Amino acid sequence: MRRPGPPLRVALAAAALGQALLACGDAAEAPGTDPSRAPMPARPRALWVLAEGHQRVLEHPERVPDLLEVARLLEASDLFVQVYRGGRAWFDSRHADATPFVDARAVAGYDPLTDLLQRAHAAGLRVHAWVNVLSLASNRNAPLLRALGPEVVLVDRHGRSLLDYPDLKVPEPHGLYYRMGTPGVYLDPAASGLAALLAEIFEELLVRYPTLDGLHLDYIRYPDVLPFAPGSRFGVGLDFGYGEQTRARFRRETGVEAPTGNATRNANRWDEWRREKLTEVVATIAARARAARPEIALSAAVWTYADRSYLTLGQDWRRWLEDALLDFAVPMAYTRDDRLFRYQAEAFANMPLAERVWIGLGTWLFAEQPERAIAQIRVAREAGVAGEALFSYDSIAAAPRLREALIRETGLER
Repeated sequence: MRRPGPPLRVALAAAALGQALLACGDAAEAPGTDPSRAPMPARPRALWVLAEGHQRVLEHPERVPDLLEVARLLEASDLFVQVYRGGRAWFDSRHADATPFVDARAVAGYDPLTDLLQRAHAAGLRVHAWVNVLSLASNRNAPLLRALGPEVVLVDRHGRSLLDYPDLKVPEPHGLYYRMGTPGVYLDPAASGLAALLAEIFEELLVRYPTLDGLHLDYIRYPDVLPFAPGSRFGVGLDFGYGEQTRARFRRETGVEAPTGNATRNANRWDEWRREKLTEVVATIAARARAARPEIALSAAVWTYADRSYLTLGQDWRRWLEDALLDFAVPMAYTRDDRLFRYQAEAFANMPLAERVWIGLGTWLFAEQPERAIAQIRVAREAGVAGEALFSYDSIAAAPRLREALIRETGLER
């Protein structure tokens, strides 16, 4: 992909000048302050930074200054930097496919993640390693699969492994009326050895990069299928986790049989058990991460519809907060529906443990309507949501109108 080049730098310089002009009417600077450094916001603001987006800052470290300048102008406090996706690592790893890291280091002559950490910390930013936990994207050859075997991949309620889905799409006849919301190869949370291996990969990351501030979990759920099924108890829809070894484990641990096909026997216990297995994955990762780095901040990008997430995806993220498995959660409220967004923001601001919930904003949806992105930020803040995360830095860098509007709004708030 093309580097953003001088036009972005020029735009950022102009935005910085605009912020300086906005501040002209303020009281005099306190002695010793740096007028070029925007103050840290009262509430956290994060930027998601993609591994394989338009910018690819870990593969092109010369682009890191642009990232840090945008973060400064937006008064961001945190970066969620994607370092593990599809079983591939943008960090030095023995357990994952580290080809992206090795290639980037060969070109740069140094470790790009270490360099980004140093630069971000110098700019006053916290950096969280963003990892896609249970999704291998389209990677059918990930080292994790070679280590644990194909049984670690999810099987649907009709006995079909996701590895056998043609082009990762739901086969017919079910493909006529179901589709994967986010197609990919997904791992079974109940698979033997999986939680331990994932925890080892992320522990390795935290030990090799001891200045990381956080570990940010994504795709920590069962796959989403459209239309949504309300769990297995109605015998309709399409859901996952029905592999032979998983059903045998359920039988051993509960003493009852798992449902198969459209059967509904023991369905409530089955759904509860699958939620427990997913929570155990989170707990295992959290335990190993905190043993290695007690001060590390653990977070997760989660589905914004908490009840649907609980029933359909096995993702009981409210419990993860209650049990302190996570330090904070980021529900992804990506929507063009302004009324729905307000309902969600108000719900997050008033839920138990609301001080540990940051709202994820789909700013990329409004590249051509930046005023609507600004409106959503204002709604979230008026509702009292504790923090916000913008998806994503890449989309903001690629959309000049959106970038300039966000920077202008940030300056007006000061």
